[in-house]
Amino acid sequence: MINFGNQIQFKVYQTMPDPDPERLPVVYEEWEQQARAVLEDGPFYYIAGGAGGERTMDANLQSFNKWEIVPRMLRNVEERNLSIDLLGHTYSSPLLHAPIGVQSIIHPDGEIASAKASAALGVPYIASSASTAPMEDLAKAVGDAPKWFQLYWNKDPEVTASFLRRAEESGYSAIVVTLDTPMMAWRENDLKNVYLPFLMGEGIGNYLTDPAFCSQLPKSPKEDPEAAILHWTKTFGNPGLTWSDLSFIREHTSLPVLLKGILHPEDAQMALEHGVDGIVVSNHGGRQVDGAVGALDALVDVCGVVHNQIPVLMDGGVRRGADVVKALALGAAGVLVGRPCMYGLAVAGEKGVREVLQNMLADLDLTMALAGEKSVREMNRSIIKESK
Repeated sequence: MINFGNQIQFKVYQTMPDPDPERLPVVYEEWEQQARAVLEDGPFYYIAGGAGGERTMDANLQSFNKWEIVPRMLRNVEERNLSIDLLGHTYSSPLLHAPIGVQSIIHPDGEIASAKASAALGVPYIASSASTAPMEDLAKAVGDAPKWFQLYWNKDPEVTASFLRRAEESGYSAIVVTLDTPMMAWRENDLKNVYLPFLMGEGIGNYLTDPAFCSQLPKSPKEDPEAAILHWTKTFGNPGLTWSDLSFIREHTSLPVLLKGILHPEDAQMALEHGVDGIVVSNHGGRQVDGAVGALDALVDVCGVVHNQIPVLMDGGVRRGADVVKALALGAAGVLVGRPCMYGLAVAGEKGVREVLQNMLADLDLTMALAGEKSVREMNRSIIKESK
């Protein structure tokens, strides 16, 4: 991706003599506005909303304003390199598509569209346990492009083991275990709109196609979908888990295991002691705990404990290339992008997701160069400082 930002930028400017009236947005806020215009209240706020008064969502955004980029000059940034090495693989950029479920409520093509868009740009797609399309279908859509699988740990150990087995057999290269959702949070907008898509059969495609899950049903999901949904409500999440249970994951997969939802430095230390392969610092986009620490703030504390022993990724509040630069400079090995992709999906399906990711990559490339850096791998705190 040498000079990727210049290429994308000039491609846009070259249309100046003949502007495209159907041109998609560039500005993040306009993506959100257009998504709001095409989605009904239930689907929009399910994606855009957060827990309680949404103070954690605000904290995610505000935490980036606590840091300022201090550009360096005369550093020869004519040719840049956005690639990273992560868990034994080389990826073309530090961006990953965050695991997001029930995308079928946003666009008819749902997760398939997002997966294809990510694959086209070499951005690892992290498939959610809560996708409407089964993980096997998503793996086919992505093909040989990088893909990880995000696991919601089911109360039924046979279902959890089956998900891990299916992911490995489908060619996913890492398992991302989400820890911060042992139950659903108090989400005021969803309650106001009386909207929970799972009860309509959305977002449970992996369960309805799982042999372990279906073996617990008196009839197949096709014969009695209501009973299947009811069984899902009884087994989703697992609030009884402890650190000692991580051994179960290791017993049922040989893939690298990352823990998503780590915010406290003592939990980061526990993750190290239990031999996980990576951490994703995340507060679930502010959807779980109202008033929680901002993800970027937590990243600083977690990296202070981990000291590069394992990769630490970051998820939460990333909207532009400068956000990615700050996260990388503070120690993130990679950055997950969530809501911006969903707004792109709502507005223009696969093309919209691709446009959002492409623009963010271009912005990242140009911001990195203008800060005096030519390689993502070399960025550190020397180019940022805390705001006064």
